[in-house]
Amino acid sequence: MDTEKTCPMEPTVLRHHIPKEKEGSYYALPFTVPPGVQTLTVAYEYPSKGRGVMKDLKPSNTVDLGLCNEKGEFLGWSGSAHNSIYVSAQRSSPGYLTRPVNPGEWRILIGAYHIEDGGVDVTYTVSFTPPRLRRYLGDLHMHSTASDGVFSPWELGDRAKKAGLDFIAVADHNNYAENLRLPSVPGVTFIPAVEWTHYKGHMNFFGVPDPFGDSFIANSEDEMRGVIAHARAKGAVISVNHPKCPFCPYLWQDDAAFDMMEIWNGPFTPRNAKAVAWWTELLRRGRRIPIVGGSDFHKPGVIRLGSPATAVFADSPAAEDLLAAIWAGHAYVTDSAKGPVLELGYGKAFMGDETVYSPEIPVTVKTDAKRVTFVTDKGETALSAAGGEARFIAKDARFVYAKIEAALLPGRLLAISNPVYFKEEA
Repeated sequence: MDTEKTCPMEPTVLRHHIPKEKEGSYYALPFTVPPGVQTLTVAYEYPSKGRGVMKDLKPSNTVDLGLCNEKGEFLGWSGSAHNSIYVSAQRSSPGYLTRPVNPGEWRILIGAYHIEDGGVDVTYTVSFTPPRLRRYLGDLHMHSTASDGVFSPWELGDRAKKAGLDFIAVADHNNYAENLRLPSVPGVTFIPAVEWTHYKGHMNFFGVPDPFGDSFIANSEDEMRGVIAHARAKGAVISVNHPKCPFCPYLWQDDAAFDMMEIWNGPFTPRNAKAVAWWTELLRRGRRIPIVGGSDFHKPGVIRLGSPATAVFADSPAAEDLLAAIWAGHAYVTDSAKGPVLELGYGKAFMGDETVYSPEIPVTVKTDAKRVTFVTDKGETALSAAGGEARFIAKDARFVYAKIEAALLPGRLLAISNPVYFKEEA
């Protein structure tokens, strides 16, 4: 899968003359934003003699910059401090609001602070970046001071950024108050989540700040389905957590209640191996269940934030785009942000996709590991990944996923992918 490929969009270049008479005034310069833009960048340049302290002692041309969107909403002002700024729905330059880049007429705000005799020519270059499929790393299971963690959501976001993560889900036990006031940490996306912590098993409800109805209480299978049905109706995606944990296993009879499975929780231990085995058995029965991983981080210690990490391929770091890609299975789980890369594909299909099998097309894995094991409903095959790629013919298989194991500890996973599913040709 070529994650770098994108459709180029031509920038808009505005050459604007500011006459001396405009000095000391503010006004706007309109420009048009086309559809399909994820990030907008405004850069500008003009002749100015001043440098450092001399810029204040002997003023030369000084032109200030700000921006309004298509609604006329004021997005920010950087004065003459920066010659380039950017805006998007997920992250923006310091001093600028995060807002979607919608099509329409936007305005550059001009502050003509100092203008030399004869005026000054300013060149504005407005660049448009469309959505681009790329890999984002995140941790989908942790707890804050809103339940039994020791860090606030803001502190968790800051620690996640330092750990090299792009997104996190703070899934506090049976409460969602913090979801209604999630912080803004530049470079880190918060996916709303709640861990439904029940005596018969734990599940993460993703994507909805307040997934419960009157309460989370359920004392029967029917009441359990009612809680889940309410959350799904609000748009939640349900993941079963650490289903084979000896202390809090999944004990409900209905194994169709969840949409995804957390097969890797915290350090890889036998309980995670049992979860992988159960997931594989459900695949053999015909289920299609995307996998995720999460650290279940509460406080510093054996459990490390971002270990494991879920690597997802999405069009943008927006919470809804990340969750849609995770639910589609366009992801793999790796030991940490620095763990092995494991990109599985089949022709134009990617992990999580369903496609028609052809004996001429191999399943491929791009990785930085030396060996890869391919798993199908027929069994397992370990192959060399020399040169960063492994190829496998999945003859008569209904699904295939890949995993990387520690060389000296067979069975100890370092990374595992979602499957590609095969269907009979129509």
